[in-house]
Amino acid sequence: MNASGPDQRSAEPTSSRGSCLCGAIGFVAALPSKWVAHCHCSRCRRAHGAPFVTWAGFATDAVTLEDEGSSLRWHVADEGGMRGFCGRCGSPMFFKSECWPGELHIARALFIEPIDRAPQAHVFYDTHVDWVTVGDDLPRKSNALAASAHGARFQGTATITDARTRRAGR
Repeated sequence: MNASGPDQRSAEPTSSRGSCLCGAIGFVAALPSKWVAHCHCSRCRRAHGAPFVTWAGFATDAVTLEDEGSSLRWHVADEGGMRGFCGRCGSPMFFKSECWPGELHIARALFIEPIDRAPQAHVFYDTHVDWVTVGDDLPRKSNALAASAHGARFQGTATITDARTRRAGR
């Protein structure tokens, strides 16, 4: 107890919720996440219409999807990988690939509750757009560097597998 009553500190969250823009698809992700990174690859940029996408990686079985209206759609890319999006509002939401078996990547901006870590790196930075200035001090991994640093640890926490570099075009 403290002077104002029972200790008001809350325990660290064990999960985090999120949803698409319209709310038709929700999810609950059990923490901890595996990693969080900004992806600058051309496929993520084009799929999201943005200069880069911040992904949070989770074990597939750590994520519960809430999709009562069967709104979740998957685009299967010829180059490999699948991108999940809401068929109702169009929100790009998920990425999964055989390069990361057992992982589901969730667009970080979809979380409406805090998650356990901030972004740890920029990946595919060698393909970044020249019209956005990145002003942080996070590691910037290129395709070649990511390939040589397969399984490298960022900031001493989770492993970001760089299997993306095994295949062109993610």
